[in-house]
Amino acid sequence: MTKKPAKTNLAANSTCCFHPLYTPDGVRLTDLAPGDHHHHRGVFLAWHTMEFREKADFSSFGPTGPTHGWNINRGDFWGWGEFAPTKGRIIKNRGIKLIKSDSKYAELEIRNAWIINEKTMMNEVTSVIVREQNSVYVIDLDYQLTPVAELVLNHTAFGGFCVRARNDGTSYYSKSDGKIELPDPHYSVPELNWPAADWYDYTIKLKNNKTIGVAVIDHPDNPPSTWHNPRYVWMVNPCIVAKGPVAVKQSKMLRLRYRLVVHDGPMPAGLIEELSAKWRKGDI
Repeated sequence: MTKKPAKTNLAANSTCCFHPLYTPDGVRLTDLAPGDHHHHRGVFLAWHTMEFREKADFSSFGPTGPTHGWNINRGDFWGWGEFAPTKGRIIKNRGIKLIKSDSKYAELEIRNAWIINEKTMMNEVTSVIVREQNSVYVIDLDYQLTPVAELVLNHTAFGGFCVRARNDGTSYYSKSDGKIELPDPHYSVPELNWPAADWYDYTIKLKNNKTIGVAVIDHPDNPPSTWHNPRYVWMVNPCIVAKGPVAVKQSKMLRLRYRLVVHDGPMPAGLIEELSAKWRKGDI
């Protein structure tokens, strides 16, 4: 999805997300602008406190002027607006290209621009590979982000890659050894995030008794993450800034990779473990 629907509660300026995301049986998994968080949008990538820093010119200040400093553009592309401005901050789609496809496989290239007040501050090229395998959908996402100025992603409990699921059923999080019983994270305390893990699964039993879910698999080359998975927000969020800020130099690339396993029925732990091991080794 690259543009807001004609009628929507979406509060974020940006859309640029994957929604609706369906299971192999055709059941919708994701949510768009749910009543609890109108800025959430399917499967998306954004941060709510970013800084783009460009060197300031103090040549006109004379001999007593500052020795150095920055012009700082702060931005919230997540859409919350509590930690940085949202006005004039938007992710705009610049193109979608189908690389190849068949009845059970598709590969796309997506180009987006992260813009502050009509100026592109970061370019995004995202590769998406979707395939059906063993009655699940496997979705590989490869984000390549290149800022035009020095970028700082500020320290916070949540943000970055997020899967926002629907909230109209009974849900729980799991790993291969069973359901997660840890306390919920909270946005104000990064230390409450769940510990680093290869993956977490989120399963929903809908009111019609249909069970669906999604596993999010981290990649070993991503910056270290803890997981912001509060039960009361119905999302899966491996957060690369929960341990501290992440800095990216001007014109250097930040690469983030994630694999989704979308399933009908209970969590297929063995299959997810297999797909996780292959993902982490660089195999399909």
